[in-house]
Amino acid sequence: MANVAVVGAQWGDEGKGKIVDWLSNRADVVVRFQGGHNAGHTLVVGDQVYKLSLLPSGVVQGKPSFIGNGVVVDPWALLAEIGRIEAQGVKITPDLLALADNACLILPIHRELDSAREAAAGSSRIGTTGRGIGPAYEDKVGRRAIRVADLADPAALDAKIDRLLTHHDALRRGLDLPPVDSKALIAELIEVAVKVLPFARPVWRELDECVRRGDKILFEGAQGALLDIDHGTYPFVTSSNTVAGQAAAGSGLGPSRVGYVLGIVKAYTTRVGEGPFPTELKDATGQRLGERGHEFGTVTGRPRRCGWFDAVLVRQSIAVNGIDGIALTKLDVLDGFETLKICVGYRIGDRTFDYLPSGLKDQSAVEPIYEDIEGWSESTRGARSWREMPANAIKYVRRIEELTGAPVALLGTSPEREDTILMRDPFQG
Repeated sequence: MANVAVVGAQWGDEGKGKIVDWLSNRADVVVRFQGGHNAGHTLVVGDQVYKLSLLPSGVVQGKPSFIGNGVVVDPWALLAEIGRIEAQGVKITPDLLALADNACLILPIHRELDSAREAAAGSSRIGTTGRGIGPAYEDKVGRRAIRVADLADPAALDAKIDRLLTHHDALRRGLDLPPVDSKALIAELIEVAVKVLPFARPVWRELDECVRRGDKILFEGAQGALLDIDHGTYPFVTSSNTVAGQAAAGSGLGPSRVGYVLGIVKAYTTRVGEGPFPTELKDATGQRLGERGHEFGTVTGRPRRCGWFDAVLVRQSIAVNGIDGIALTKLDVLDGFETLKICVGYRIGDRTFDYLPSGLKDQSAVEPIYEDIEGWSESTRGARSWREMPANAIKYVRRIEELTGAPVALLGTSPEREDTILMRDPFQG
């Protein structure tokens, strides 16, 4: 049996929620290893719809779930999310959920700084969610962050907050923000500590025990590889590493324990926020994809930009992540299109590329080179076997495999968990 790391292979919003939910039903434990509450998963279980941001998807299955050290955690957002899920009948206890005691916290000052900088940037804004994730990661690498374990040591908070505010108050002056009331901030932290600390534990140690027992671990990524701080469309990216390699660092387990890497890939392409998007469709076809796919951000509610499938970018993600197989989602959205297009390369002037260049100028200038694929009029929605699939839909899937160099392990044909065609069980390696 193999452990499985799930990563988005596009710009996020690939339908990871459904696939992670499907896999968590087969896993023993689930661990979230990066990002913050700027990423959302929508899970549909029976007639219940769960919208998760920080909580690993395993909680709705009653599976032991871990928030790893690679996640930046807004404790107030976490408690609010726990309250929402409990209101839907899922009891979140410390036996079910563990929070890494060495995870860094998102504080109110991070949210304020995030929003103020975006507002000041004007037309140069990056398109953050304003939830403080970027500033929190900055403090983490700047070695001035407040961590979960610090909540258990109120006597030491004064000095730690003073050091943090030496940096933040200087930034705030430049943005015409008032200085931070350190005493009020400490009081907020002491108040929230009582509710958060029962979940705090050395997650790396418990996961090591899971490995030694032979438990099947599902590593749950957030966002997508094209938003990775190193490998994404910089600077229009998130503030963490979203690629599969982060599953080890962000959970506290060694790389050899990560196992099978499953890349989630939408049958077309979407993006939320600013940044390059070579296959974006700003016409009726793009609108049709958005309407049929219900393309709105789970967390932000922002409409997603839509375009044709980009095999160049997915192939690049497969290489960077070491993806073993892909889960192709939302194929049913393409039902009824007479002709589909797949991007097979890029052109800038008289130059052609089989990858996306790193320079922002080149990324903005690339033009897609398309291959036409015959569509299908039959419905794929709800199909659970190849026998139920139209011939041209199968050809489309096979062409994606050829162009990206990775086999399709799972094929999703609706938002429902069981409307999934299994070609290869990732937990079998």
